[in-house]
Amino acid sequence: MMLCVPAMLMRGGTSKGLYLTRDAVDATKVPLELLLPALLGSPDPRQIDGIGGAQTTTSKVAIIEPSAAPGTDVDYLFAQVDIATDTVDWTPTCGNLLTGVGPFAIERGMVPVTGDVTEVRVHLVNTGADVILTVQTPGGVVRYDGQTAVDGVPGGAAPVGVTFTGFTGGTTGSLFPTGSPRDVIDGLEVSCVDAGVAAVLMRAADLGVAGLESPAELDSDQALLERIEFLRCQAGKLMGMGDVAGRVVPKVMLLSPSEHATIRSRYFVPTSCHPAHAVSGAVCLGSALALPGTVARDIVPHPPQSGDYTLEHPSGVIRIGIASDGGRPARASVVRTARKIFDGVAFAELTPARLAAAS
Repeated sequence: MMLCVPAMLMRGGTSKGLYLTRDAVDATKVPLELLLPALLGSPDPRQIDGIGGAQTTTSKVAIIEPSAAPGTDVDYLFAQVDIATDTVDWTPTCGNLLTGVGPFAIERGMVPVTGDVTEVRVHLVNTGADVILTVQTPGGVVRYDGQTAVDGVPGGAAPVGVTFTGFTGGTTGSLFPTGSPRDVIDGLEVSCVDAGVAAVLMRAADLGVAGLESPAELDSDQALLERIEFLRCQAGKLMGMGDVAGRVVPKVMLLSPSEHATIRSRYFVPTSCHPAHAVSGAVCLGSALALPGTVARDIVPHPPQSGDYTLEHPSGVIRIGIASDGGRPARASVVRTARKIFDGVAFAELTPARLAAAS
């Protein structure tokens, strides 16, 4: 059975994904857990029969609909589609893909243009956070071209301001899910932080690496990956998440001192190292820098009092601003870019085998 779905492919930050309206997916009358892998081409390591790009950062879907909540324009539901299997993880959100939600909502007529700059108020369904996206709309249309550079993306594009509120405890219900800013797992000190995304922060040196290795070097170290996964699974239990094997959260960050930024991070997603850095991960790490007692504060005992942090990653630097209220992170801000790649109809082949497996 062949299905066609109105869709837009967009780059958001350092990720790329398929953007769909809720009306479009509901019209197919096919469960999302069946439809989305078919659209992206999973399960297949190359995703050759779908739109997915065969990387974690390109096997993503954003589902957008007008919001019924007061003070919010649209709801954003994020789906991480596994490449090797046909599973869909709804637990996390994606802050990079979020960047494209504003332009998409305007293009689909969900949000009216208000001038040369249009604010789009977004509710993140997966984690409960609220975000204001500031989109360039000169002449009443979304502008994509510009000179704003994002490390990890070639060239420049129009800036999109991203401001988060209510981003703590979205997965576990608590900023520090274990009740402490620091825990010991198998002899290793870690910080389990749920801000933007639930993640486990570790010193790279404690795992025998410098922290400046390339993603390819880290991904080729099977012993390191197995050690990280063991620690991640143990942390998941401590965080009240149960057995997290096969799930994409909690994420992992290996931290080290940086000569060029506030701190250096290698972000795992979670079984491979991100080629750049997740925005949600930057929110989490920035929050950890703002909080005493965390592993991040061991590396940077005196972070900038302004709350403006630079996080070094394999492709460059991401800048994150954290504003606190009562000693807790309350607002996070970052500037990213997005670009429309195609707008049209995506096709999914639902084979008898897929339909039988879903029944």
